[in-house]
Amino acid sequence: MKTGFIGLGVMGKPMAKNLIRAGYSLIVCDRAENPVNEMAALGAEKAASPKEVALHCDTILTMLPDSPQVKEAALGNNGLIEGMRPGTILIDMSSINPIASREIATELEKKEIRMLDAPVSGGEPKAIDGTLSFMVGGPKEVFDRFKGLLSKMGSSVVYCGEIGAGNVAKLSNQIIVAVNIAAVSEALMLAKKSGVSPDTVFHAIQGGLAGSTVMDAKVPMILEGNFTPGFRIDLHIKDLNNAIMAGHSAGAPLPLTAGIMEMFQTLHAAGYGSEDHSALVRFYEKLAGETIR
Repeated sequence: MKTGFIGLGVMGKPMAKNLIRAGYSLIVCDRAENPVNEMAALGAEKAASPKEVALHCDTILTMLPDSPQVKEAALGNNGLIEGMRPGTILIDMSSINPIASREIATELEKKEIRMLDAPVSGGEPKAIDGTLSFMVGGPKEVFDRFKGLLSKMGSSVVYCGEIGAGNVAKLSNQIIVAVNIAAVSEALMLAKKSGVSPDTVFHAIQGGLAGSTVMDAKVPMILEGNFTPGFRIDLHIKDLNNAIMAGHSAGAPLPLTAGIMEMFQTLHAAGYGSEDHSALVRFYEKLAGETIR
């Protein structure tokens, strides 16, 4: 049986390419024609709907924008559930609300279909080079069977618990990334307004306790004013919205998340939603009347 892959966007397309390079035979589906044709040129088969994918695959991967799109692909008209057989496995690699992951899994279980939620971190560059980090929830025995498949697209594949746990871990990741970018922006503006080079401050603190992967990846972009998206502001808004909803459901207070969400929303309203999330520095630049770069 072939492996199904639904969702060939900024992240999904390079992930699917890595599976083809690893020797997997794919059947692919996406609403956009160009990425489907690009994958077909590499040897993948085309499918017109998720249902058609499911009719020919016993393992199906989805990489879609948010909960509504995953629900539609899995449970909607011409969705996966209409073509899946008992024993089929769905691995949803989208970053969605963990509540939605549990709802989808519950419906699939009625047809003896099992599911993993396996969101990723790393953005487009790591999707391209196959070094994404996977955070996975679902039945442990299913995780053990498919860890090798996920390893063809990522350098870290960690089991987090039952269904939904992968997305809880991903939302936690997104909170920490957002807070890091905000703190870095705030600190660099302090340096600039105080007459100290932000570049010098970056290198001075980079090797200390404040140093982080986020700082190493995003400060050079901030200093250059290069906001070419590796991960767009609008996508981070989506993730923080899911985090806030999950927090409300679980009774977890998220005041920092809520504050940064408002910063991102301000930038979205100003027309910067398609820029990299490092453009959060623009919020501070507007307040201070000064640019970092």
